[in-house]
Amino acid sequence: MIYPDTKMEQRNLPFHGGPRPGSGRPRGSRVSHGTRPQFRAVTPVHVTLRVKGHVWNLRSKRAWRRLRQAFEKARGRFGGRLIEYSVQGNHLHLIVEADGSVALSRAMQGLAIRIAKALNAMMERAGRVFEDHYFSRLLRSPTELTRAIAYVLGNHQHHFGGGGADLYSSAALSPAERVEILSFARGWLLNAGLRRGTSGLGGARPAAPG
Repeated sequence: MIYPDTKMEQRNLPFHGGPRPGSGRPRGSRVSHGTRPQFRAVTPVHVTLRVKGHVWNLRSKRAWRRLRQAFEKARGRFGGRLIEYSVQGNHLHLIVEADGSVALSRAMQGLAIRIAKALNAMMERAGRVFEDHYFSRLLRSPTELTRAIAYVLGNHQHHFGGGGADLYSSAALSPAERVEILSFARGWLLNAGLRRGTSGLGGARPAAPG
């Protein structure tokens, strides 16, 4: 992933389709809680989730149906709001607005568990679906936010080439679909701040207005 001033933070998540977090003794944690960026104000974040090697291609109709259902069911829960997304073969890029670092962790845990259960049901298997870490980058300025959204919505060009809106991204959603899947932004950056730099999106549809 390459766009200016990139600095991603690693976070641990129990990405599996089994018991919910906290139901057992923590095992295999490779990044301490102290390394997680702490924030309390409403902040947009670029999150990347990568699946394990055995997981089927995410850019398929059968996988997308399950991802969409997970997005819809997790919509706006735990103080995290999905604003934009793109689905690649083995990873997801998300622009999420979170009420704070705790809200971000809870929202990503909830979404990841929903997705893991859905994909495991599709593959008729059990076990972990995601890698142990997800990567996150706080977006603190209109420029950072605009570039991150442009990167996410145009990520398919980096992997597959070609132009136009990616059918497996929020750029291809109709207004009605955006209301069903995405959340309205609450913070200044994703509303007034984003409008300062929308020319950098190359015509891609910006986040849903708050």
